[in-house]
Amino acid sequence: MSLVACVIPAYDAAATLASVVRALRASLPQALLIAVDDGSADGTHDVAAACCDRVVRFHANRGKGAALRAGFDVAHMECAHAVITIDADGQHDPARAPALLAALAGADVVIGARARTRGTMPFGRRVTNALASAAVGAIVGLDVPDAQSGYRAMRRDVLSTVQATGDRYEYETEFLIGAVRAGYRIASVDVPTSYGAPSHFRSWGDSMRVVRAIWRQRARIVT
Repeated sequence: MSLVACVIPAYDAAATLASVVRALRASLPQALLIAVDDGSADGTHDVAAACCDRVVRFHANRGKGAALRAGFDVAHMECAHAVITIDADGQHDPARAPALLAALAGADVVIGARARTRGTMPFGRRVTNALASAAVGAIVGLDVPDAQSGYRAMRRDVLSTVQATGDRYEYETEFLIGAVRAGYRIASVDVPTSYGAPSHFRSWGDSMRVVRAIWRQRARIVT
C-alpha cells in the first residue's frame, strides 16, 4: 500500500495536538503521522512523542516554514507517496483529509480552502487572506481561493522539485507559487473555517513576510 504522511508543525500546541492526532488516525488509519515541535515552551514535545509516529524537535522556535521542511524531509526518507500538512491547533478538520487526498487523483497540490465569511474568520485575516489569494492568483494566472491555507495535500514529486525559501508563513506562499511555475496542477477542496484556538500568525509581521514573498515572485516575472 502506498504510504501517506501527515506533517504536523506544532508550536505550543500541547492542549490541542492529541485531539488532532486522534482525529487524523480515525480519518487516515494507515497514515504516518510526523510532528515537528517548533521550539515549544509547553509540553508539546511530550504529547507528540506519546501519540505520533515520528517527532522532530527544534530547541528554539524557527518558524512554520522551517518546521514544514523538516517534516517533508522525514516524509521523503520514509518514501511517502503523498503528504498532507495540517496545523496542530485544531483549526483544520482532520475529517476532510481523505477528501484532500482523493482530489490528488486530478491534481498535484490540493488546498483546503476556507470560507472567508463573517463570524468564521476574523476580519483582519479575511482581508489579508483575500489580498494574498488575489495577488498569488495574479502571479500564477489561476484562481487561488485560499493561498494562506496550511491544510494541503501534495504528491511526493512536488516536494522533490519545489524548493521554497523562508522559515515562517511566507514559505507556504512561495511553495504554492513555485509549484505552479514548475507545471504542477493545483486544485482546492472546501474545508470548514475554525478559529477556536489562538493562531500563531502575527497579523502585521507575518503579513509583511507574505507580502515580501509575493513581491519577490512578481519581480522575477518582471525581470
